Amino acid sequence: MNNTNSNKNSDIFNGLNKNQCLAVESLNGPLLIIAGAGSGKTKVLSHRIANLIDNSVLPHNILALTFTNKAAKELRNRIAQLIGYEKAKYIWAGTFHSIFARILRSEAESMGYTSAFSIYDTDDSSAQIKQIIKSLNISDKSINATNVRNKISSLKNKLISAKEFTSKAETIEEKYISKIYNEYEYIVKNNNAMDFDDLLLNIIYLLRQDKGILEKYQKLFRYILIDEYQDTNKAQYITIQLLAKAHQNICVVGDDAQSIYRWRGAEISNILNFNKDYPYSKIIKLEQNYRSTKTIIEAAHHIILNNHHQLAKKLWTENPQGDKIIIHQCADDREESFKITSIIQDEVRRGMNYNDIAVLYRTNAQSLSLENTLRMQKIPYDIIGGISFYKRKEIKDVLSYLTLLVNDKDSEAFRRAINEPPRGIGLTSLRNLQLYSEFNNTTLLDACKNIEHIPEIKGKAANSALEFYKMISEYKTIIQENCNGDTISDYINATGIIQMYEEIASDDAYDRIRNIEQLLIDIDNYFDENELSTLDDYLQQISLITDIDNKDLDDNKTSLMTLHTAKGLEFPVVIIVGVEKGLFPLERTRLNQEEEEEERRLFYVGVTRAKEKLYITYALRRAKFGEISNQGPSKFVSEIPKEYTNRAFSTGMSFTDTESKKSISRAKYDNNVNEYSQIAPDDNYSQIPNKINSFKVGDKVRHQNFGKGKIIQISGYGSQLKANVSFENVGVKVLMLQFAKLEKL
Repeated sequence: MNNTNSNKNSDIFNGLNKNQCLAVESLNGPLLIIAGAGSGKTKVLSHRIANLIDNSVLPHNILALTFTNKAAKELRNRIAQLIGYEKAKYIWAGTFHSIFARILRSEAESMGYTSAFSIYDTDDSSAQIKQIIKSLNISDKSINATNVRNKISSLKNKLISAKEFTSKAETIEEKYISKIYNEYEYIVKNNNAMDFDDLLLNIIYLLRQDKGILEKYQKLFRYILIDEYQDTNKAQYITIQLLAKAHQNICVVGDDAQSIYRWRGAEISNILNFNKDYPYSKIIKLEQNYRSTKTIIEAAHHIILNNHHQLAKKLWTENPQGDKIIIHQCADDREESFKITSIIQDEVRRGMNYNDIAVLYRTNAQSLSLENTLRMQKIPYDIIGGISFYKRKEIKDVLSYLTLLVNDKDSEAFRRAINEPPRGIGLTSLRNLQLYSEFNNTTLLDACKNIEHIPEIKGKAANSALEFYKMISEYKTIIQENCNGDTISDYINATGIIQMYEEIASDDAYDRIRNIEQLLIDIDNYFDENELSTLDDYLQQISLITDIDNKDLDDNKTSLMTLHTAKGLEFPVVIIVGVEKGLFPLERTRLNQEEEEEERRLFYVGVTRAKEKLYITYALRRAKFGEISNQGPSKFVSEIPKEYTNRAFSTGMSFTDTESKKSISRAKYDNNVNEYSQIAPDDNYSQIPNKINSFKVGDKVRHQNFGKGKIIQISGYGSQLKANVSFENVGVKVLMLQFAKLEKL
């Protein structure tokens, strides 16, 4: 089999380096492209697809899978620039979830669904599980709905069915979860719905149960390309193998050094063992980095060398040497926050924009102190990866109303919509609707239609239920005949949800109205741009938007985000904070090698986000749940060779809530012990709340986590006032009084 093409379109190969050219021209057979950070993998993917089409492969015979809608959109746009929009639009390019959902909708009837099935996000799944916990009379104190949802998701990603898990359940908790899992699967299917995990699982069941369907899609997808292959889980891996088996024209692109999603099911072994799965595979390495300075690339290389399980490669760049990496030691997390604001201000004075700068942290909890300080210093910032627009309550309520127009079996959408705004249909009435629905094997909406046959529901509740059904039924007919932005806007106004917020008339209510109006504008724009599309089409694409697709980095604001969220992004200036013992790598009972290597890969990802400048900070002390913890630098810091760094040690400065002040402590630090001595009182001592100053030795107190205890020592001044408390159950703890929220007994 000829592995490369003979036709070379100069436009397609223009601007590619030697190895990129090899990857683009290797068209047939299995191909692993090991693409180091910043090595142009998206460029290679788009040019390779363009080259396939230039060599007579039909666009609809190409499947290109990504992990985000943003990546899929960028890929399609680049291909269109090379070969034109008319050809590019027929390529099957999208996320795993969106492409699999498209296939499942086409084959829905063979699996007992309709093509209009709903797609549940994590909030929908959690809400459904809460209902099940109530119906099974399981105490919500003994089992948590979010934890159950996470467990079920984990089981699905491992291809463990509810039936299989039930047979293996041993503990009381596992038996509870197995009952919930079974009931959840039944209800979701009965609601004509799938959750995100089902989109991956059901495609496997579909391809395995029907040989004809498998052959249909094997024939359709003659060439398969997968981005970020190191992030694939077991279900994705199996589906890819099934689809690629016939032609073996599979090209995967990835970087094992950036595999950071083991906690959500990703298996690094998929990329490490690619040449074992496909023995005749070709391997091409993209090692030239176009993003970062030589200093940053060399530092990243020396960091990742400490991992044992990896594919051999050596990143290099022709970019300038660049500035050394600055590592700041801070006395505590408050000094760290002010140091970060100082770095941002200095960089802006040197000509950077705020949106050229990103602050990355290991855990979301670290952002609080940073946000307080940034606000104080009037530095504009955005938290990236916060609440998605589509997960806001008012938006989910409106989307539930829209869902009922296309899938009236969706009981979760019904429950969200029925009392937003309140219609006087209480929990008892809802329970009776549910019982009627179950007994008569009908939908909750049809139960409202037949309200006269439910004697337990009468008066206002009965009238409201019937009116609710009539409204949904009327607009379902209208929108089937004439689906556009105006009719949908009329429908949402008819629901009363906007009027409810107008009557509340608070700032928050007006914000919610503006969000609903923005959604209606988005719907109107969608139908203007997609004339033949239906409401179902709109809801499908909305349901597949993830938080990572909602990142807006265009405003001139500094970005704050976790290191996981930062993957795939790049910034001229990056500040990685809290790189210290117990925090990064994240402290666990005992970190095994596999966990430590993933944490190191996460650090590597953070380092390689930086284009020009990289700052790293760590604190010698950090307040955790009111307790002072001695920290010190992470082992990852020492893995960066000294010739690539400049080190700045603590100035001994601490800060009040309003401005920087001379610290009560000047850090005396050596490599073995973190030692502090008090040298001066805080000038703002008088500003500390009297409640904190009122504690004294001998006081009996209660802490929300540690229980009852007795203060045996008090030290420090002002904002640094701390107490040694002997607790009955956990022994002596050293607590910062301004954070500890101690209650006197």
